[in-house]
Amino acid sequence: MTHAPGASRTPTSNPVLRRALTWGGILAAVILVVSAVLGFVFAGVDGLVSALVGTVMAVVFMGITAASILLANRFSGSDVFVGAFFGIVLGGWLLKFVIFIVLVLVLRDAPWLNGTVLFLSIVAGVIASLVVDVLVVARSRLPYASDVDLPKPPVEE
Repeated sequence: MTHAPGASRTPTSNPVLRRALTWGGILAAVILVVSAVLGFVFAGVDGLVSALVGTVMAVVFMGITAASILLANRFSGSDVFVGAFFGIVLGGWLLKFVIFIVLVLVLRDAPWLNGTVLFLSIVAGVIASLVVDVLVVARSRLPYASDVDLPKPPVEE
């Protein structure tokens, strides 16, 4: 399959990233319910709120990476693809870092948060996200060299 130079095409990684986001969202909903119930049982309303905040934080941080790659892949047909791709992905990582620091500063002395439940729900969300990413990528059928234009065969005279 060949494309005209400069023609826009969808990278083959997009379905994998979308699948990871979909399954990650489903698993996050399960973790949200389980951690909220356990947080409420062990720490009352503070535990419930902490579990909700921790799970949402984990989901948002993990989703920003896949979403930034999906956004960056829109530039795959342009000459500035490499610069735009890495700029967008790096910008996503910096955004996560800034949001995390702001949340830590805002939430560190919150009397309505249980630190243990918050930490455990964040860890559960991160581990679940990593498991989903590994399973989705391992089960995907991507060629080793994708999105490559091969040279045309020589014309015999």
